[in-house]
Amino acid sequence: MRRSALQFVIPVLCALLGVTLVGASGKADDAAPTPDVLPPELAMAVTRTPTAMPTPAPLAAPTTRPVAAAAGEAVELLISAAPAKSEATMTHVTPRVVWVDSSRTHAWTDAEARALADTTRARLVRRELDESFYYNTRYGSPLAYLRPIELLAAHGLETFDGVRLMDFGYGTVGHLRLLASLGADVVGVEVDPSLRALYSEPGDQGKVGKGTLKLVDGQWPATDEVRDAAGGGFDIILSKNTLKRGYIHPERPANPRMLVQLGVDDSTYVARMHDALKPGGYALIYNLSPAPSKPDKPYQPWSDGRCPFERGLLERAGFEVLAYDLDDGPAARALAHALGWDAGPRPMDLQNDLFAHATLLRRKA
Repeated sequence: MRRSALQFVIPVLCALLGVTLVGASGKADDAAPTPDVLPPELAMAVTRTPTAMPTPAPLAAPTTRPVAAAAGEAVELLISAAPAKSEATMTHVTPRVVWVDSSRTHAWTDAEARALADTTRARLVRRELDESFYYNTRYGSPLAYLRPIELLAAHGLETFDGVRLMDFGYGTVGHLRLLASLGADVVGVEVDPSLRALYSEPGDQGKVGKGTLKLVDGQWPATDEVRDAAGGGFDIILSKNTLKRGYIHPERPANPRMLVQLGVDDSTYVARMHDALKPGGYALIYNLSPAPSKPDKPYQPWSDGRCPFERGLLERAGFEVLAYDLDDGPAARALAHALGWDAGPRPMDLQNDLFAHATLLRRKA
């Protein structure tokens, strides 16, 4: 019998939070380093079942009690649980030095920058980045990936053991390492040059717990070398907060530096995404966004989180569209509240300034 999505998500939450399933009460340490290997309690909690995902029923919009609301309660419970402190399951990261140019279009490791001419290096900006930045960068907690994982779980994903997953526009390595620790073979694709420089040391890639992690720098799928490096045969292609309509097809003029340049037209991108999946594999475009830009205010491309690809194009490419621009706001707000985004010195107005859209696709078997 298939387990509920929540039964699958709780072990994932434990790995994301670095907590055990049972423990004394107390606030989790937000700065705790990321686990490379699951503690025995979590390893036992993750069911080792075949990775094939059965054909799911159509995804419904959240109702009065969405599955994420229950997961939100689990988040609140687990955040208050005791953190796992075993050094055998943690990796500490010493501060890294990254050099960037004034336009932030190029980046160098410390060793690369020191090999430059003094006059060239003098024009660069030196940034020392700590462990927190290493795992979160400027995009926040890996826990924000809980809801996309939950949507996949609702459609049959029961384990990450042996799952081959690509994250397009990964933004930070934290969640990638956590998914790899759960047994996934993870490929992260990113164009941000500073991430190539940040994640450049031995141990940043390769074996992570039960799984593996590979980072690929450059435009996918526009560049042959990048496409070849990423490979194919994915069970899951995930993109969070990257494939937004506002980034790719802005409704108003916008600074090109704020946009996402795919390097190919929509038809080519969608076809490549389809072909990179295994038959029966899933593609999930999940976007969190602030309130839409008002007509009399400056346009913010990131505020339009709708899918950038027309539904008909997705269907013509061979996808079964399980959800298209699903309003996932209620579930996202439940999770955000559980994570405390509406608390602290700069609380977010969740009801009026947090929106979510989900598009879930399946390559036909």
